[in-house]
Amino acid sequence: MLFNLFRRNKKREHPYAHLPVPEKPDWSVLGADMHSHFLPGIDDGAKNNADTVALLKGMEQMGFTHLITTPHTMIDHHPNTTHTIRAAHDVALSLIKEHGIKLDLRAASEYYIDDHFTKLLATEPLLTIQKNEVLVEFSMMFEPPILAQTLFNMQASGYKPIIAHPERYLFFHKNYDKYQELKDRGCYLQLNLLAITGYYGQHIKAIADRLLDEGMYDYCGSDAHNERHVGALAGLACSPDYHRIANYPFRNKTLTGR
Repeated sequence: MLFNLFRRNKKREHPYAHLPVPEKPDWSVLGADMHSHFLPGIDDGAKNNADTVALLKGMEQMGFTHLITTPHTMIDHHPNTTHTIRAAHDVALSLIKEHGIKLDLRAASEYYIDDHFTKLLATEPLLTIQKNEVLVEFSMMFEPPILAQTLFNMQASGYKPIIAHPERYLFFHKNYDKYQELKDRGCYLQLNLLAITGYYGQHIKAIADRLLDEGMYDYCGSDAHNERHVGALAGLACSPDYHRIANYPFRNKTLTGR
């Protein structure tokens, strides 16, 4: 199956192939980034205040006006709570003011689906991307036995799941129909933009290309953790793939009020 994906990618011509490659990175067409790790010192993203400032300035320079940053809530590695996230968000807001950064910065979370998450879901409000939309992830190697039930429980609790970087779940590659199952369950799918560049490997790029071509994605996000990621995002904005992203009907603009 993956062989067929690669073979098709080589033959495919996109309707935007004739458009000139931008000379400068400009993601203002998206308006908002809704998946990143920019809060200082609380997960595997920005390590300190200086990192946060550098990353936010990099996103501003690429034309983003709104960011919903999403630190991990993962009990075994990044045991964040609503309190730790809001406290770090307050620090980031003070840095934005101090450094004159013109960004609307909000904070949600990227929740890891496990037993801890099921307890959170049952006991306290979750941090949302907007309205009732919640960003979730899970193991990239093995499908969690609780996945289907947890997604159902989220919806029964009034939430709409956004599946972070679905192209990166390796077990779905062998069963592509799983993506449609997620859509049929009422989930949104969120593209990691760097997947299109091959940043995570060619297998993942092949799946991302197919999901994008078939109109399966709802949101896109940088999932930026560091300046290397921000630099790669700038490179994507100056590549032939820019127009595929810029002309796709992502929901990101709903996050800016536009």
